[in-house]
Formats: sequence, structure tokens, C-alpha cells
Amino acid sequence: MARVCEICGKGVHIANNVSHANNRLKKRQYPNLQRVRAIVNGKVKRITVCTSCLKKGKVKKAVS
Repeated sequence: MARVCEICGKGVHIANNVSHANNRLKKRQYPNLQRVRAIVNGKVKRITVCTSCLKKGKVKKAVS
């Protein structure tokens, strides 16, 4: 599973982990992704969506 939101395309970011001595190490920041049963083109499909898209109401969730 790619760590990318299928609605907005939000993915992994690269950032620096900075120590007290100002040493910089690369770290990866992952988005908060959830697997959701949603209605896509009139059919129920399981998609990977970030929580900000869920809160904004961009996803029509399927009733189980």
C-alpha cells in the first residue's frame, strides 16, 4: 500500500530531526491515513484516505 491519500494526494514528507547539538538527521513524516469503505462512482470501494479529507467531508462513507 502506497502511503498516499487517494483523494488529495497527501504523502510522505522528508524533514530534519535536529538534536540539541544541532546535528541533523533525515526523518520521514507519514500522513494519518485510514482505510475506509467509501462510495466511489456509485459502487462501494475500500480506499486509503487521510483524516483531514474525512473531517472535511470529501468522502462519502458506505453504510455497512
